[in-house]
Amino acid sequence: METDKFKEYVKTRKALNTEEIHRFMDDMSNEARRITFRLNTAYHTPDEVRGLLSELFGYKVPESIRVFPPFYTDFGKNITVGEGVFINACCHFQDHGGMIIGDGCQIGHNVVFATLNHGLVPKDRQTTYPAPIVLGRNVWIGSNATILQGVTIGDNAVVGAGAVVTRDVEANTVVGGVPAKFIKRLR
Repeated sequence: METDKFKEYVKTRKALNTEEIHRFMDDMSNEARRITFRLNTAYHTPDEVRGLLSELFGYKVPESIRVFPPFYTDFGKNITVGEGVFINACCHFQDHGGMIIGDGCQIGHNVVFATLNHGLVPKDRQTTYPAPIVLGRNVWIGSNATILQGVTIGDNAVVGAGAVVTRDVEANTVVGGVPAKFIKRLR
């Protein structure tokens, strides 16, 4: 399987349950770990960090991106990052299902993005299902938040520290808690 074919397949949100898909995911996870181990085990200048992220993501990342390692991902090739994005230390991006991070987003320490989920019934528990996570422009994700598969967070929204976001978040709002709930509208 090739990366582009895989990325098109996950857009269908169908089960990731064939031997070919599993082999591809394992190979890509090994490649992502090789790159992230290099990124995370030594000091790198901002240019070097961007170079490693470009290798990891499969395209030249914007000059304006700032990432404080360590940074973890199990795929890397299904992350799209806009201009002026900041990603703080210890974030985990499970991006097989796709991630779009809009311009100006701020992502706090230890945030987890999970674009895969398992089947709920026991006989389906070994099967994973992808769905993308989309952050609009100027989204702020507080430290230790978790964003689950299929969630879209609207422009200028704020996700409070420690929140678990299971549903879409409207633009210009603040959400928090477990599961995340509406707190207030921003002016």
